[in-house]
Amino acid sequence: MYSGDRLELQSLQSDGSWASDVDAGVFGGAVFDPAWELERARGHHDAAGHVLPFQPVSFRDFMLYEQHAVDAARGLVRRFHPGQSRAAEGIERLTRKPFPLFKPKALFYRQPIYYMSNHLSFVPSGTTVAVPSYSTALDYELELGFVLRAPLFNAAPAEALDAIGAFVVVNDFSARDVQRAEMATGLGPQKAKHFASSMSVQAVTADEILPRIDDLTGFVAVNGDAVSAVCSRGMRWTLGELLAHASRDEHLYAGELFATGTLPGGSGMETGHWLRPGDQLTLAIDQIGEISHPISSS
Repeated sequence: MYSGDRLELQSLQSDGSWASDVDAGVFGGAVFDPAWELERARGHHDAAGHVLPFQPVSFRDFMLYEQHAVDAARGLVRRFHPGQSRAAEGIERLTRKPFPLFKPKALFYRQPIYYMSNHLSFVPSGTTVAVPSYSTALDYELELGFVLRAPLFNAAPAEALDAIGAFVVVNDFSARDVQRAEMATGLGPQKAKHFASSMSVQAVTADEILPRIDDLTGFVAVNGDAVSAVCSRGMRWTLGELLAHASRDEHLYAGELFATGTLPGGSGMETGHWLRPGDQLTLAIDQIGEISHPISSS
């Protein structure tokens, strides 16, 4: 919580009230200069009326859901290559299987895959987000995020799981038209995603979420109308396996943020609900919280 000249961490009490909580250990403790964090919080609060629950040290975004990958590829072709989309749909009707090129690459099935994004471009719920001047295909991605409370190195999955401190709702804004060209370079997304990401105002401790990690539910709404429902079930890899892979011969530090990638049905590319200036976007995971953004022109 931001109040005037200071930041204060608060926790939800059993009676429904919020109280001061000085233990920031679930977020990895103090990392950034307090004056810098306060200035960032002031800017966020002035723009959105909210602040981030923590400032991530880094951001690794994974892709754990095969169903999302297939449906997103199908939606991408439908938007940008309608002729090819109709041909693929015909083949899928005949074979009753996903068109082969819609499925993830082979590496997806051999190990967890991810990219590094811009951890400094996170904004809180309530922030007005402008369609980038270089894009005409703004999309969202409803994801499950989690932050480390302890460092990891060559960790086993069980050890890695125990290092998770808290969970948040994450939204990975994406300029899909730009993303297509950037991905073709082999270097991964750049301006397509680095301009803005967001997270929920609330964070929920790992002990509350991990026992039901496969049973989280949520929804996407645009202008108050629900356009899809999501569920966390169906991850290709467990969160422990994901972190164990990321820590292989690489030091991970407290305060680093990770995300599962889009929950199936959690992007406009899958459902056909692309964002336009004037829209009001809401993304929610019922057991954690929600993110809401007005969308404006650049």
